[in-house]
Order: sequence, then C-alpha cells, then structure tokens
Amino acid sequence: MDDYAYTYLRLKLRKLTGIDLDHYKSAQVQRRMQAFLEQSGCPHWPAFFRACEGEPRRLDNLCGYLGINVSAFFRDPEKWRYLQEAIVPHLLRGHPALRVWSAGCSRGQEPYSLAMLLAEATHLYNRHTIVATDIDGQALAAARAGGPYLVAEVEPLPAPLRDRYLTLEGGRYWFTDPRLKRKIRFCEHNLLADPFVPPEPGTDPYDLIVCRNVLIYFTPAGKRHLTERLHSMLRPGGVLFVGSTEILAQADGVGLESLEMSFYRRVEE
Repeated sequence: MDDYAYTYLRLKLRKLTGIDLDHYKSAQVQRRMQAFLEQSGCPHWPAFFRACEGEPRRLDNLCGYLGINVSAFFRDPEKWRYLQEAIVPHLLRGHPALRVWSAGCSRGQEPYSLAMLLAEATHLYNRHTIVATDIDGQALAAARAGGPYLVAEVEPLPAPLRDRYLTLEGGRYWFTDPRLKRKIRFCEHNLLADPFVPPEPGTDPYDLIVCRNVLIYFTPAGKRHLTERLHSMLRPGGVLFVGSTEILAQADGVGLESLEMSFYRRVEE
C-alpha cells in the first residue's frame, strides 16, 4: 500500500468510524488492510467506501478485521490461575462487590470467563459488576447472545465449568448460562477516543480492568495514551491485567507498579 492510499484510508476511517490509525503500528496495519481490500473484491479504497454506502455491513466487517477478534475462554490458563488464586482474593478484601471491566471483549469469551471465575470465587452471580466493551458491533452481538461457540472453542474449558455454565444446543453449538449474561453489561466503545464507561452511574472506578492483547497493536505513543486512560479508571490498589506478551515499560511513569508478568496495580495514593 503506498503512502497516498494509506493516508486516504486513515482519513476516511477516522471520519466514518472515529478509529484513529495513527495510534496503530503502521506497517502491521497496512499489511492487514491490504489483505482485507484484496478479499473485498474492490480494486482500491475509494471503490470500497463507495460500496459501503449501499452495504454498510462492509464497514462493520472492516472494523472487525482491524480489531483482530481472536479470543478464547481462559486464554493463557496460567495467568487466569494467578488471577484466581492471588489477585481476586486480594481485591475482595474490603471490596466484596467487585467492579470489573473487560476492555476489548471481542465475542465475549473473556467477560464470560470473568463471570465464571467470580461466581466460583464467591458462589454468587449477583454480587459483582462486569462491563464488557469492544469497537466491533458484530462481535458484541455474538457476545450479548452468549454464543454460539463451536465445540472446539469450548474444549479448553474444564469440564465442570463447561457443564455448569454452558449449554450444548443441537450437538454443535454452546451458549452461556443466562445468569452469566445478566451480570454483564455490553457496550460498543472505542478505547482510544470514546469517554470511558463507568461501572455504574455514581460508583467508584474499577477494581479490575482486563485489557489483553490490545496494546500490542499500538504505537508506543498509543500504548502510553491508553495506559494513562486505563489507569484513570482504576481505583487506588486496583489491578490491570494485560496480555502475556505485553510489557508496560513505563508503567511507573503513569502510576502503575508491576505485580507479576501481565499484572499491574495502581499505586496507592
């Protein structure tokens, strides 16, 4: 993709969707966008955006492709074990009703994993508040519906959790328990641009923010910008859980301290 085409794409996408590609790694995004354009059947970006006028779903598909909706239940199990055994018990001390945000929730596997973990930890569905957001409306629709998830997607779940919290329909697709769905508020949201979504009107900031495998796609400036915004939505002592390959090199500069690989705590004031 030449510079002219990428500049056109950046300006058009920002105007139509609010997505600012300046925060993304340029070479990586250009490769993905070129592959998407070739698959779309359009010869160039102006033709693609003209086609979007008659088929708005094309633009949704582009946003979803850019969002790279790869997720899984309890992705990186050892990290989730640390969350369950060390982080959550600490957060529950003095805060029996946790406020949790799944930022970049894709098709819902992450917030449903959080809901299962918290239900197991406290034996209650109704105590905690979980907000789940993503920029991709199509992914959110699947998340709100609680599926369908293919048998292969559910296989990594321990059988007791799978049988307790999911239901197999037609022998092919799994759906989450309605009690889990009722505990999660799903919202369409641009992490870099939209005002942040509070746990509930008038409540304190979040105890736990899970934002995994999102920062890796941003430039250093974009990472710092988002990290500062996430820090502002954590209570003092609250924890940010990021992806296994994501290291916040300047965490202390924004008021976060490292607890363990992938876990950062907002410094107590």
